[in-house]
Amino acid sequence: MQNILFWFRNDLRLHDNEALIQASKEGNVIPVYIFDERQFIDTPLGFKRTGTFRAKFLIESVENLRKNLQKIGSDLVIRIGKPEEILAKMAADLKVAAVYASKEVTQQETTIEASLSKRLKPLNIEIELVWIATLYHARDLPFQINFLSDVFTEFRKKVERSAKIRLTFDAPKSLPKIDKTIELSEIPTLNTLGYENIKTDKRSVLAFQGGETAAQYRLDEYFWDNDLLKTYKETRNGLIGADYSSKFSAWLSLGCISPRTIYEEVKKYEKEVTANDSTYWLVFELIWRDYFHFIALKFGTRIFKPSGIKNDLMKSWKQNKVNFYKWVKGETGVPFIDANMRELQQTGFMSNRGRQNVASFLTKDLGIDWTWGAAYFESQLIDYDVCSNWGNWNYLAGVGNDPREDRYFNIGRQADMYDKQGEYVNLWLPELAKVPAEKIHFTGLLSEEEQKKYGVSLGKDYPEPIINVNKWIKS
Repeated sequence: MQNILFWFRNDLRLHDNEALIQASKEGNVIPVYIFDERQFIDTPLGFKRTGTFRAKFLIESVENLRKNLQKIGSDLVIRIGKPEEILAKMAADLKVAAVYASKEVTQQETTIEASLSKRLKPLNIEIELVWIATLYHARDLPFQINFLSDVFTEFRKKVERSAKIRLTFDAPKSLPKIDKTIELSEIPTLNTLGYENIKTDKRSVLAFQGGETAAQYRLDEYFWDNDLLKTYKETRNGLIGADYSSKFSAWLSLGCISPRTIYEEVKKYEKEVTANDSTYWLVFELIWRDYFHFIALKFGTRIFKPSGIKNDLMKSWKQNKVNFYKWVKGETGVPFIDANMRELQQTGFMSNRGRQNVASFLTKDLGIDWTWGAAYFESQLIDYDVCSNWGNWNYLAGVGNDPREDRYFNIGRQADMYDKQGEYVNLWLPELAKVPAEKIHFTGLLSEEEQKKYGVSLGKDYPEPIINVNKWIKS
């Protein structure tokens, strides 16, 4: 049989991997994963494009993929470099009939696809790209992509009414053994990629472990062992612990689990346990994820530009690096913002509620270029997904597809709603431990007498606020 190169990308799984299934029908599959060297460089803002937590989760996911491939008789070829160069050379050396991979939608990924295709063409080798990233398949949308609504609710209603969700694919039971002449290579460690080893912070919401096996474990744990799905809608805005939300986004981001697998498990849960607002709401969130994928497909490079999806050239953004890095380090003097940013820095994760607040603060209160915030999230978040990340930042910066003009978060009110007793702030800002709950979110307004009483000196133990926080009390 002819050889087929299968290039794993953001689809690090065997179950419901249609691209892999199609490749296996065409010949002897040679699975390959390439650590793209461009993902590990420093950004112009001074931090790595892929931060340590993301890199660790990726390495674990690739390790688990290799183990799962070995269980069905195959293995995983590992390389480090530029995928378009490495795959083209491998394809020529191995005289493969085709290269199969999952389809991506954003600029860098599609540029790499085009470059690879160009290199393969003189070799008479086809590249087959299969759409597998979303709940609803792109071909099943009840409209052409250029008619995608700029309002999520309209999109959701149309697909729920007129589109069907395809069934998942079983994992292949076996794949051919890889020829001994092909060097497999070791999976790089954090150290070999230029990172220092890290330990899991005991305050982390979850000890995130990359890979399809861990994804399935989390699915079983959340739905069945702990029976948490039935209260998802009520708890999803929480801030502390593993159980306030599903945390599936981490495994979805690298394709360790597919949205359709989660959807089918929801349907099973609804049949065997209960169907309610919470079970629907998890599917609702998967549809939001789809929407940002299709938004990226429709608008292309605009999602990465300061003017955003709206192409709003009238908005001007500050390039204030001093305040930006205070935001990054959790040193703004606004406890609710600082607690969220320190959680991100020390664990690689932040709640959805936290993300909305810190993004609003950076863009609306500080007026700083939202693309800087999006780039920092890209570096730090374990669950970074290019479409969801940049789509959400467009949305929150007011240059995206938010039907509400200039949505603004009153951070004081938000903190009071979601951390009324100050438990979250106390967890991440222990220097404010003695400040009472009714004052902790406005620590910057403490008098000198109160500072002495509560054991915190503003400007020394904790920063003075970089904005006037009184506006949140008045508004």
